[in-house]
Amino acid sequence: MDLLSLSSTLMPKDAYKNFDIAKISTLVDSYYPEDFTEQEKINLPFQLQHFILDVRQHPEMKNLSTIHELCRCLAETKKSKVYYLIDRLIRLILTLPVSTATTERSFSAMKIIKTRLRNKMDDDFLADSLVIYIEKEIDEKFSSDSIIEDFKSLKT
Repeated sequence: MDLLSLSSTLMPKDAYKNFDIAKISTLVDSYYPEDFTEQEKINLPFQLQHFILDVRQHPEMKNLSTIHELCRCLAETKKSKVYYLIDRLIRLILTLPVSTATTERSFSAMKIIKTRLRNKMDDDFLADSLVIYIEKEIDEKFSSDSIIEDFKSLKT
């Protein structure tokens, strides 16, 4: 919930009424520390100050209401190059639902396999099975025949 409330400070609705530089900096420090260098974290508040002054005056960016529209408008006006740290943060926030869904899918698959197979196999085999079950896209690249041939060649 904290992540979502901090993310909402970037909402352009009502002339950027919720825009809060301190909360946005906290968002970066708390939730995206690996995505920004220390120098970028220092520069971010300054870039945010310039950004808010600029977008409140810019005719195309004044009447936006969603983060998605803000990201699109930054790209269209080429301001994503000027405010590259803000653009990166917005893109990270927009990918959050996809990341969350992928993680949830993995945990759901792990729960199914662990519940059904826990007593029937050892930990290494269970872990290998989970990888194949979760990463189905990788699994589709291999055919059963190619795997059998690899095992036959190992035997010789």
